[in-house]
Amino acid sequence: MHLQFIPPHHPFWSALIPAGPHDIYHLHGYLTLEAKRTHTLPEGVVISDDDAILFLPYLLRSDRDILPDDTLLAEVFDVVSPYGYPGLVLNQAARERPHFVAKALQTLKQGLRERCVCSAFFRLHPIGDAGLETALTAALTEEEYCFQGKTISVDLTLTESEIWSHTRSDHRNRINRAKRQGMTARIVPWQAALSTFVEIYIETMERVGAADRYLEFDEAYLTQLGNVLGDRLHLCLVESEGEVASAGLYTEWAGIVQAILGGTRTVFLKQSPSTLETHFVALWAKARGCQFLHLGGGVGATQDPLFRYKAGFSKQRHRFYTLRLITDADQYQSLVHLRAKALNLTPETLYQTHYFPAYRAPIGE
Repeated sequence: MHLQFIPPHHPFWSALIPAGPHDIYHLHGYLTLEAKRTHTLPEGVVISDDDAILFLPYLLRSDRDILPDDTLLAEVFDVVSPYGYPGLVLNQAARERPHFVAKALQTLKQGLRERCVCSAFFRLHPIGDAGLETALTAALTEEEYCFQGKTISVDLTLTESEIWSHTRSDHRNRINRAKRQGMTARIVPWQAALSTFVEIYIETMERVGAADRYLEFDEAYLTQLGNVLGDRLHLCLVESEGEVASAGLYTEWAGIVQAILGGTRTVFLKQSPSTLETHFVALWAKARGCQFLHLGGGVGATQDPLFRYKAGFSKQRHRFYTLRLITDADQYQSLVHLRAKALNLTPETLYQTHYFPAYRAPIGE
C-alpha cells in the first residue's frame, strides 16, 4: 500500500480526479479557495495498491486556535473536508476490491498520525459515494462511519410530467400561483447579476439568523468561485415586474446540478418565488441531460422545516454519511481535556455535544 500527500498544484491532482466519480469539491482550484476562506492548508492524499487508487482532498488546520493561550507546546493538527460534499474518489479497480478501501483507510489513519494529525472529519458525497456503504461499514466502526441524515434530489431521468406528479401539492399550488402573478424564472451567466444575488443572499441570511455562519460567502469569494468553475456555475433569477424576487447559485458537474446558495427578498416571501425557481432549474437541468438536481438536506442534516420544504420537490432520498477518524487517541483526549479546562467544563460535556472533533465543539463562542 503506497501513500502520498500532495499539494493542489501537483501534476497528479488533475490526473487523478477523472479516475472515478467526482464533483467540484475535488478540483484543486476549489480546495485552494476554501483554504483561503478558512485560513487552512489545502492538501490531498493518494493511496494506491497495484491498480487500485483512492484520492481524498482535505484542509489541514492547526489545533492551536482552540485554546486561548500557548497551552499547546507541540504543533498538533486535524483535517476537515472543504465546504460541500467532497467524498472519496475511487477508480474502478478500487471499487471492485472492497478490502482495498478498508486497508486504504487504515493506511490513511497511520499516515496522518505520523504527521501529527490527531483527527480527521470527512463529509461523503450522498450520490457519488452511495455504492460504498458495504465496504465502509465493514472497514469502520459506527463511531467512525456515521449516518448523518438524508438528502433530497430531483430524479431528472423522469419525464417532466412525472417530476410534476412527484412535486407535493402545496408546492404545485405555489408554482402555479407564482406564474399567474407574472413571475418568471431564467438562467443567466453568474457574472450578469452577482451583486444582486449577494444583496438577496445577505438579506436572507440576516432574516433567518445565519449571518454569522454564512456571510463569508461574499461577492469576492463568489467571484473567485466563478473563476474556478467558469460555465459550470449558474445563476437562476425569479423576477416579478422587472424586480428580482429570488436568486440561487447552482453548480453543474458530471450530471449533477447542486443547489449551493440562495435567497429570497423579504417583500416576496409570501409569493414563494424560490419554489418556482427550484422547479424551473429541475426542468432546465433535465433539458441539459443531467441526472440529478441535488437539493441537499436540512440544517445539520436534520429533518427540520428546510428539509421538509426540499422534500416537497421529490420522492428521491440519499443517505449522507461522514467519516470521523481519531488518528491519535492520546493526543485527541488531551485536546478535549485542555479545551474543557479552558472553558471550565468537564470533558464529558464536550463529548456529549456529539460534535466532532469534540475539542472544537461550539461552546462559549
